Amino acid sequence: MITNFEMRALELNSEYFGVTRLQLMENAGQSVANEIATRFTPKKTRVVIFCGLGGNGGDGFVVARHLTYLGFKVCVILAGKSRNIRNAIAKKNWVALQALRKAVVLHEVYDSSLIPNVKAEVVVDALLGMGSKGRLRPPMLQLVRRINGMEAFRVAVDVPTGLDPDSGEPFDETIKADVTVTFHETKSCLITAKAKGHVGELCVRSIGIPREFEQFAGPGDISILDEHRPPNAHKGDYGKLLIVGGSEVFTGAPALVGLAALRTGLDLAYIAAPKVTAQTIASMSPNLITVRLEGAHLNPHNLDDIRDFVSLSTAVVIGPGLGLHSHTEDSVMRIIAFIEEEKTPLLLDADGLKAFAMHRRKISAPLVLTPHAEEYRLLSGKHPSKNLGKRAEQVQETAQKLGAVILLKGPVDVVSDGERVKLNFTGNAGMTVGGTGDVLAGIVGGFLARGVDPFRAAVAGAFINGAAGDFVQLEKGNHMVSTDIIDWIPQVMKDPMSHAKVRRNGSTGY
Repeated sequence: MITNFEMRALELNSEYFGVTRLQLMENAGQSVANEIATRFTPKKTRVVIFCGLGGNGGDGFVVARHLTYLGFKVCVILAGKSRNIRNAIAKKNWVALQALRKAVVLHEVYDSSLIPNVKAEVVVDALLGMGSKGRLRPPMLQLVRRINGMEAFRVAVDVPTGLDPDSGEPFDETIKADVTVTFHETKSCLITAKAKGHVGELCVRSIGIPREFEQFAGPGDISILDEHRPPNAHKGDYGKLLIVGGSEVFTGAPALVGLAALRTGLDLAYIAAPKVTAQTIASMSPNLITVRLEGAHLNPHNLDDIRDFVSLSTAVVIGPGLGLHSHTEDSVMRIIAFIEEEKTPLLLDADGLKAFAMHRRKISAPLVLTPHAEEYRLLSGKHPSKNLGKRAEQVQETAQKLGAVILLKGPVDVVSDGERVKLNFTGNAGMTVGGTGDVLAGIVGGFLARGVDPFRAAVAGAFINGAAGDFVQLEKGNHMVSTDIIDWIPQVMKDPMSHAKVRRNGSTGY
């Protein structure tokens, strides 16, 4: 079973790894045409295909082309003007139909009064599919009513129009299909109790996406955030991250976390650090808000101040540059207790993770752990396997035991929440430079603070961090520093598919 979000991400990732969405649309349309051809005789069957202006409509155009080839009489009704087809791949398939105008009847319906009175033995719903959003408006509303009112066998492409692709709730007007042909895997929205009367017989057909792609991180995993912000947005609406770290020796690590988090679109980054360290961090960037703690390192006297900021924050990162002092371990666990009270998402990295590893317990708040190989040994008691498949199984098992998301850093990052597993192949050997792990913690922490699911935040963070590092390597070879990576974060987020041009060949094998 797969969700709407997961399928959209998988389709984009599929293109990134070489199986294009044009191929997927072709396979989808052909599979629907084949389903119809197994049930009906071409010369005795008229087929009307109702198509939207997006990808689902594009599937319908392909259905029309294949059915015409098989000898069916085909009519296509487009819900709008062809010049407004917004999906570039669908547009290509619409153009392909223009040469078939003698065989395929085409209607453009941009007003409900233009809906033709057609009769058919089979009617195909390729209007919206997974693109349904809210209640239908004219002329889409009237087209759905027309489909439901026709005395014909109704076939829905992927998801019946009008069925909410996330919840499976039908809107006021929803297609009542005799058969729904969905792709790759059963969509979760199709098996709800309320969807049952609209889906009819459910057929799942392959469209050529390899199963392995389900475990590969890619640009689709970055489509977790809606970058649109309303004009009435306020400071803090897009996350407030508290970073607890730094010591008299390590000043740069928490600053890198904060700066990376801000580049993800976070509103506010607080850094709680020893007074002298905080003063140094404040001088690095005016964008970072420092909380100046008494003492040379984290200690029990700091807990009240930190507790106040835990209450203000939407996520917390603990560990970068913290150091391992006599009071650190106890202080970290007491801060975690504050976080559990607030149910605030938490990321533990570096020394914070090492302190937690001494206890290794489930906590009652969303938790992300970002170990490297040696830190993973502290968490699990085992070295990670050199075999990627076995390593993934180990991480999955440890994540399940701890009730956490684990992002095991390495040449191939492994991310698991105990059920799902993703492998990330971005990044390069130049990223052995100090601070790249802090940048990663900042990206993931920024997403957590913005309300992103911990597993998705970790997968997206791993991809973005590595992809940014790959762009830096193109510019500067192995002479990069971590702040270079931070500068590339916005570009990767805006156009993650651009990384396909620099993706390392042969990097995605077990």
